[in-house]
Amino acid sequence: MKKYIIAILLLFNFYVYSQDYISYTPSQFTNPFAQPQFVPNISLIADFSYVSRDIRDETYESLEIPAFLHQLIHKHGEHKHAPMNANRGFNLNYAELSLESAVDPYINLMGIFHITEGAFEIEELYFTTRSLPYNIQVKGGKFLSSIGRINSQHQHYWDFVDIPLIYKVLFGDEGLSEKGVQLTWIAPAPFYLLMGTELFQGENEYSFGYESIENNGKIIFYKAPVPNLYTAFVKTSYDIGNLTFLGGFSYLSGKTRFNHLEDQEEPHAFGGNTKIYGFDIFAKYFIDSYKYISFQGEYFYRNLDGFIYKNMNLSNLEKRQGGFYIQTIYRFSQRWRLGFRYDLLNKNEVNGEKITEDLDRYSLMIDFTPSEWTRIRFQYNYDRSKFIEDERKEINEFILEINFAIGAHGAHKF
Repeated sequence: MKKYIIAILLLFNFYVYSQDYISYTPSQFTNPFAQPQFVPNISLIADFSYVSRDIRDETYESLEIPAFLHQLIHKHGEHKHAPMNANRGFNLNYAELSLESAVDPYINLMGIFHITEGAFEIEELYFTTRSLPYNIQVKGGKFLSSIGRINSQHQHYWDFVDIPLIYKVLFGDEGLSEKGVQLTWIAPAPFYLLMGTELFQGENEYSFGYESIENNGKIIFYKAPVPNLYTAFVKTSYDIGNLTFLGGFSYLSGKTRFNHLEDQEEPHAFGGNTKIYGFDIFAKYFIDSYKYISFQGEYFYRNLDGFIYKNMNLSNLEKRQGGFYIQTIYRFSQRWRLGFRYDLLNKNEVNGEKITEDLDRYSLMIDFTPSEWTRIRFQYNYDRSKFIEDERKEINEFILEINFAIGAHGAHKF
């Protein structure tokens, strides 16, 4: 009898072992770490467009916004930074590859890579803490600043194809993105109240900079100490039934260096300091589970003060500039939205003298979202903000944009 019992136990043990063996894949025997939980969330977003514009591409590249922006396309040596939808006809604007995962119970890591036909760039690469006490979070690496309302948003999340004018002239087509560290704190209040500060290297070429500037071997402006750019912001929100309010204040301060000594028409350079103040507001009213109406606006004011080097001489230069945009979006069905935006650069003073003001643009858009991974948008711009040789150009622009996403992409902020 004992022999039979032993035989039965051996058969049962063999059966259990064989089932465990079948449940494993060959890769798990060769690589014990090949488990799904070690694979980060991966997504790819692609953006295409067709542009019709009543001005030639060569002329469009040379347009400027007086006292704000010298050229729409910045050229540095052999490189140039072209905005989205730069050319008439078909445009492959970008592909965005993102990877996100928890490193351990304490840290998340996020990488977002911007791919164009001629470049592969790190758009963002940063870590965030997961479990610091007292509602504190630390972010470090390269990332979009949390100033304002849309600066921390990527292009595919914007309500319009292009960035507002005030962002374009102060920070560039992709907003303020820098290497540095951020500290935020959520106050223990009965409503949402977030306070934060950032310390950045200060490399933004539209409002800041720290590199030394030389001319014929002579140092005109010395290199500024780094980190060079400091920001602070406060954000809050409040709900009243189906209506949600959000608002915020932002402040930026840093050294500034502009080197345009290679400009063939008017070589010059600037060294000084810049302070920027911002205010943003957002309201959204939900009509039902799909329909809503939203209103959004932001205002920025820049105080730039220093010295300009021109014709071998230094002289004082002071700029007082500001502008805003307001927009409204109406989602009238589950898949359709209609929107209007008004941009205005309303303050433009150089050394106390008023330069061209009332630089404005009107935008109308309608988009269709057949699924969570596809968006088709049509936008019309009537642009009165750009000049060439002191002549204002009134530009009519039609843009058809198609945006696709695949993979696991994290949720966006409200």
